[in-house]
Amino acid sequence: MEIKIKYHEGMEQWEIEKFDKGDWIDLRAAEDVELGQFDFKLISLGVSMALPEGYHAQLVPRSSTFKNFGIIMTNSIGIIDNTYCGNNDIWRFPALCLKYGGSVIKKGDRIAQFRIVKNTMDSVKFEKVEMLEGADRGGIGSTGTR
Repeated sequence: MEIKIKYHEGMEQWEIEKFDKGDWIDLRAAEDVELGQFDFKLISLGVSMALPEGYHAQLVPRSSTFKNFGIIMTNSIGIIDNTYCGNNDIWRFPALCLKYGGSVIKKGDRIAQFRIVKNTMDSVKFEKVEMLEGADRGGIGSTGTR
C-alpha cells in the first residue's frame, strides 16, 4: 500500500519511511509548545495524508507521552478517515496538560503514533421502534467495579 503524504512546517527532516517492525508509526510535534497545567492545545503533527478508499487511520498517544510530557489526548483516540485528505488537512494531537508546573514539547518530539486500518463495518440500516425487547442492564457504568 502506498500513502501520499505532505510534510508541513519543515517536517521533511523527520520523514516517515517504510517500516518492517511493529504495527504503529510514530508522529512528532511540528512546533514548540509550552503548556501550563490544564492548558489545551491542538498540536500540529506536521503531516497531511491521502489514505486509500476503504481505510482510516487510528491516532493515539505513544505509551511514553504522558510520562515524558504530562499530556493526555483529550478524545482518547483520533479517527482520520480517507476523506480528510486535502492539502491543508493537517493531522493534530488534541493535548491537555495535567502536569503540575506545565510542560514543554519541542518540535520533533515524538508524541503520537498511528496505524492504517481497513474499514470492516458492514452497511447499516436503522429501524425506528417505540420499544426494545432486550432486558435492561441499568445503563453505562451500572455493573460495578468487580
